[in-house]
Amino acid sequence: MSMHTTEERTGMVFNIQRFSVHDGPGIRTTVFMKGCNLHCFWCHNPESISPVQEVQLFPDKCIGCGNCFEVCPVHAHRMEEDHRVLDRELCERCGKCVDECYAGALKMAGELRTVSDVMSVVERDRAFYETSEGGVTYSGGEPLLSVPFLAELLRSSKERSIHTAVDTALNVSWSSIEKIIPLADLFLVDFKHIDSRAHREAVGVDNSRILENLEKLARHHEHLWVRIPVIPGVNANPDVLARMAEFLTRLERLERLELLAFHGLADAKYESLGQVSSASDLPTPSDEDLANFRQIFLNYDLPVK
Repeated sequence: MSMHTTEERTGMVFNIQRFSVHDGPGIRTTVFMKGCNLHCFWCHNPESISPVQEVQLFPDKCIGCGNCFEVCPVHAHRMEEDHRVLDRELCERCGKCVDECYAGALKMAGELRTVSDVMSVVERDRAFYETSEGGVTYSGGEPLLSVPFLAELLRSSKERSIHTAVDTALNVSWSSIEKIIPLADLFLVDFKHIDSRAHREAVGVDNSRILENLEKLARHHEHLWVRIPVIPGVNANPDVLARMAEFLTRLERLERLELLAFHGLADAKYESLGQVSSASDLPTPSDEDLANFRQIFLNYDLPVK
């Protein structure tokens, strides 16, 4: 029986973003893993939700060469009333059309990548990590749904003395989190709502496991940042934010709190997947609103940025 090495471990990655400055301290590389068990209707990365590969179609980039029509084995590409159509029920996600699309109108969201492949990209910016006290952040989707792959990535990062952060919503079993605690230098936790019913309406599940995991993580790990996405109609409300602040004061450790304003820049991504964004009409919170919301957390003596 053949033995698999660490370098042969694979996982589904949909993006590796270099020179990131919003996913932890310093200049970082953010590795986005595919698959999420929450369904936030405002999600900025809808291609991250499904755990499998998906073909994205950007019609505005199509030059009408017809290559995809010719190579698709199931004829999922066709014209209907002068409109370019991708039949997703027929599509087998084989990627042949993507390979033939020189204009970039077709893109495969998600790719199985090995640990060594990912680390080869992460290593490219080591000099920037060292000068800025940055590193690598493993995000998603939900990276804790891919614990074996994530654990190997974290071990490889630590072997290279690269600072590691894990960006998670904590909607997983505590046993999954425990396996990662010794390997991660920093946890970035997304905290969306304090009310269980409102949480379920917004993302599809209640928040009981998330809140319990957050309190336990604050007892077991020294470096914890909490990030609150400020979403109009969901939690962009002084009363809701005050209740969230009160909960956060109970955490044993909290290094930093960040408020992240909703933006509506993901509509084209939804369209590329044959979906319609449910948040396309939501406004972006104003600077004045964010300043007022920040003051709520300052009133609770929380380290908000």
